[in-house]
Amino acid sequence: MRPYKHPAADELVLERVLYALSDSIRLDIVRHLARVECATCGELDGGRPKSTVSHHFKVLREAGLVLTENTGTSHMNTLRRADVEGRFPGLLAAILSQGDAAVAATKKKAA
Repeated sequence: MRPYKHPAADELVLERVLYALSDSIRLDIVRHLARVECATCGELDGGRPKSTVSHHFKVLREAGLVLTENTGTSHMNTLRRADVEGRFPGLLAAILSQGDAAVAATKKKAA
């Protein structure tokens, strides 16, 4: 299997990062990766079709948010937290904390 292409840390573009995070599925993937060291695509698919999951991971990789490495037959994904933080200090933390607050507010309204 060929290795995936990832942008270098200094090639990360704010608009691409924000676009990647604007989709709720991709944001959920990033939230999950922020809580764990790494995860396979299958652990993050949420029961969605492989083609859909593959597309979302491609967008996240091209934005520089996720590093995907082939490990045998698995694709291991990690959040490029240090690279994103180095390029856009505080951005990822702000977005992830807002996401947690939004989820909590939604659950509170439902109760």
